[in-house]
Amino acid sequence: MKALILNSGMGKRMGVLTSEHPKCMTELLHGETILSRQLRLLEEQGIRQVVITTGLFDQVLVDYCNSLNLNLDYTFVYNRQYAQTNYIYSMELAKQELDDDILLMHGDLVFTKPVLEQVLASKTSCMTVSTAVPLPEKDFKAVLGEDGWIQKVGIEFFESAVAAQPLYLLKQKDWTVWKHAISEFCARGERSCYAENALNTVSDRCKIYALDVKNALCQEIDTPEDLEKIKGILDSER
Repeated sequence: MKALILNSGMGKRMGVLTSEHPKCMTELLHGETILSRQLRLLEEQGIRQVVITTGLFDQVLVDYCNSLNLNLDYTFVYNRQYAQTNYIYSMELAKQELDDDILLMHGDLVFTKPVLEQVLASKTSCMTVSTAVPLPEKDFKAVLGEDGWIQKVGIEFFESAVAAQPLYLLKQKDWTVWKHAISEFCARGERSCYAENALNTVSDRCKIYALDVKNALCQEIDTPEDLEKIKGILDSER
């Protein structure tokens, strides 16, 4: 299994916090960053191969990962068009490095060890969702079908939907289906949408199931307000 961490975004909503480094290097508590926390948890679970997409501050991110001295093998995939594209194009660029089951996450996602353990223990492809929190207005939601099968993922769905976070376990056969759909989108020039737009066109063949983490911490940091909220949660759990 390989982990894929998407870090090509510019993090503009974080303001000055991302003026000198990627959002994933934003500090949480006591010197730990979003990324170092993710990588530490991956290492603890025995994952060794990590593919990281980069964009703005590419070399800063590469140097930072190497400075952590973790027992991980990195492959960095630079998206030169990071300012004009979304992560669907970063995933297209990284696909040649991903020929196995993959653990996919966004680079601004904070989650706990038990959440990661649940995901890795799944017998099927899965995406983390929460039935315990209100539906977000602007963030991902997943439309569920029979037996928790995810039919659609997007910010625009509300009916039969639950809050969702971009932490996926993708079995190779399902990843292959999604990967081909991503390539078709990119070949048509559709490179500024979410990768989930491509997923939604093949979800009947790419069987991803909802993994309900309820109130467990699994949340993206989009704004300074999100950062302070998550810092508070992490501090209370120490």
